[in-house]
Amino acid sequence: MAKPRPETKAVRIQTDKTAQKEHSTPLFLTSSFTYDSAEDMAAAFAAESPEVNIYTRFSNPSVDEFIDKITALEGAEDGVATGTGMAAVFATFMTFLSKGDHIISASAVFGSTHTILTKYLPKWGIDYSYFDMDKPGDIASLIRPETKMLYVETPSNPGLNIIDIRYVADLCKENNILFVVDNCFATPAVQQPISFGADLVLHSATKFIDGQGRVLGGVIVGRKELIHPLYLFIRNTGPSMSPFNAWVLSKSLETLFIRMEKHAENAAAIALRLQDHAKISSVRYPFLPSHPQYAIAKSQMSNGGGIVTFELKGGIESGRAFLNALQMISMTNNLGDSRTIASHPASTTHSKLTDAERRAVGITPGLIRISAGLEHIEDILGDILQALDKC
Repeated sequence: MAKPRPETKAVRIQTDKTAQKEHSTPLFLTSSFTYDSAEDMAAAFAAESPEVNIYTRFSNPSVDEFIDKITALEGAEDGVATGTGMAAVFATFMTFLSKGDHIISASAVFGSTHTILTKYLPKWGIDYSYFDMDKPGDIASLIRPETKMLYVETPSNPGLNIIDIRYVADLCKENNILFVVDNCFATPAVQQPISFGADLVLHSATKFIDGQGRVLGGVIVGRKELIHPLYLFIRNTGPSMSPFNAWVLSKSLETLFIRMEKHAENAAAIALRLQDHAKISSVRYPFLPSHPQYAIAKSQMSNGGGIVTFELKGGIESGRAFLNALQMISMTNNLGDSRTIASHPASTTHSKLTDAERRAVGITPGLIRISAGLEHIEDILGDILQALDKC
């Protein structure tokens, strides 16, 4: 048989079957594992490896299956899972950065990531510099001898900024800098940053990977030599993924590709319908020709993803009126759900930033983020358009 394609791997990769020969992998709800002898127990602890199950904070068959699937889909050698997406971000920073080091990050990052970079890393003597994703040529001027990592989200949250992953990867390799990409908005069904040169790829699995707004989770994948120190950090500090969440997420991956196709189809239809609306000053979607990085998006993404943003001409008051007028679409700060979601980043996910910081990354008072769900597109558009009529 030919080598299975990613869609097949997402469905078929499973942990070893038990004596019951089950078709669907069972949930391994156990905190610890037993040994046949004292010698086996001692050897397991000495190895410090996830290959042998010792304790679920270290490894678990349900978690392993989820990791194996993401690793295969991203084209990585190995991976490690965490309790949340932010735990994945924080573990990556803490594993590879030390006092005196420097990290370069895109300024367009999730609000909690911004807080870690600006509030917590400096407490431990780790410096940071931001660059504008619209000006990747500025990155080289920020590199110092102590620069150890470069971090980006592409597409970014919530502004949908896109960066040329291969360009940044080549720059990092030239300067011996670890290149980390947050692939949460695209998922491996849409984009595989490792194939363009990224060293590590991470996700908030809470979003599109889960796809139904049920559980929290994070995951980091890359080369084995990079994942092993991450595994040891997570094993010892405790931000591990629960078996139940891993089991849910693993099952979710079986439908990821078909879901992302529908999310993108609906998001593209929303973007096209709203781009000339009288009450909207701008619409941003990676596969909309008006997007400033449209050509880059087309070169490294299989579709435009499931997120659309637009700017209401009336500013913050119009933004609130729009949200309050919605009848079907959910008003929540999550994304990647089967249900369409509308949010107002300036007052939620990026509310901790100053107004100047928000504007610097394209978050204006009237910005609305739509996570396109799986409902019929005419029902989604109908709710958006009737809400626009009232704002």
